Amino acid sequence: MPLPANIFTLVADIGGTNTRVALAAGRRLKAGSIRRYRNAEFPGLESVLRRYIDEEGGVDCAGACVAAAGPVRDGVAHMTNLSWTIEPEMLARATGAEKVAILNDLQAQGHALGALAPESLRVVIEGPAAPAHAAKLVIGVGTGFNAAPVHEAPGGRVVAASECGHVNLPVRTEADLRLARFVETAHGFPGVEDVLSGRGLERLYAWVATEAGAPAEKTAAEIMAGLDAGTDPLAEETARTFLRLFGTEAGNLALTHLPFGGVYLVGGVARAFTAHYARLGFAEAFRDKGRFAGFMQNFPVAIIEDDYAALTGCASYLAGPG
Repeated sequence: MPLPANIFTLVADIGGTNTRVALAAGRRLKAGSIRRYRNAEFPGLESVLRRYIDEEGGVDCAGACVAAAGPVRDGVAHMTNLSWTIEPEMLARATGAEKVAILNDLQAQGHALGALAPESLRVVIEGPAAPAHAAKLVIGVGTGFNAAPVHEAPGGRVVAASECGHVNLPVRTEADLRLARFVETAHGFPGVEDVLSGRGLERLYAWVATEAGAPAEKTAAEIMAGLDAGTDPLAEETARTFLRLFGTEAGNLALTHLPFGGVYLVGGVARAFTAHYARLGFAEAFRDKGRFAGFMQNFPVAIIEDDYAALTGCASYLAGPG
C-alpha cells in the first residue's frame, strides 16, 4: 500500500564517493532535510543513516528507500565502486522503517521522471512530442556509467535495472581500437565505463596526450577547467572524443530500447559537458546509424539538472502509482 503523504519517509542516494539522505512526504522532498556524507568517513551505510537520524532529532520514518550505484539482486545491493553491501534487514534496522526498498541508482532516476520540475530539464536534442506512456531511457555518467529503460505498465511504472557500463567500448575506427587497447590495461577489458565516466575521462585525456606525443595526466576537474577556459587543446580533443563516444553509445542504447518518450542524461559528468554537447558533435554521433540515421530523430535527449532527482525517485517509488 502507498504511504500517506503526511508521513515522512527516508530516502538516500548512495554514490561511489558521497551519500545524500533526505526526508520526503509523498513524492516531495522535505525542504532543508537533504544532507551529504562522504562515504570514506563511514564503515557502511548503516552508520550513515544512524548519523542522519540523530541529526534530524531521531525522526521516526514509516518507510525507507535507497538508490545504490551498483547491481541489486534479490533485494541486495552490491556497490560497484565501494566495498559496501546493502541489505533490507540492515536498512530496516538502521531506520526503524516498516517498509524498505533498495533500488539501483538509475532505477531511482527513472522513477523520478514526471515528478521533476520542468525547469530542471535542459534539451540537448529536439524531438517530436510523445504520449505520456511512451518508453523512456535514463543514462547516467558520473563515477560510473549505466542506463535504465522506463516503461509504463498497467500496474505502475517499471524501471529495469542493467549494468551496461561494463559492456565493450564501441570500436569503429583504428583510433578507437588503439583507445580500447590503452584503457583495457586497467583490468583486462575495455568497458564503456573505462572511458565514459569521471575516471574514464582522465584515462581518455592520458590517451589523447600519448597520441599527441606529449604524455600527460590531469584530473577530471582540471580537464573540464581547461576545456571551459579554452586554454588546453588536449582537453578540447579529449572532450570531442568523449562526446563522440558518448553519443555513439547513447544511440546504441536508444535503438535497443526505443525510448520515444525521450532519453534523459544524469550524473555529474553528463552535466559538466552541458555547454559543449552542441558544438562538439554529440547529436551527430547519436544519429550516426547509417540507414537508421533518420529514424534516430524520433528520440529527444535532455539533461536532468536536478542533483537530487534520485532522491525524488526513491520517494516516488515508496509513494506508489499515482
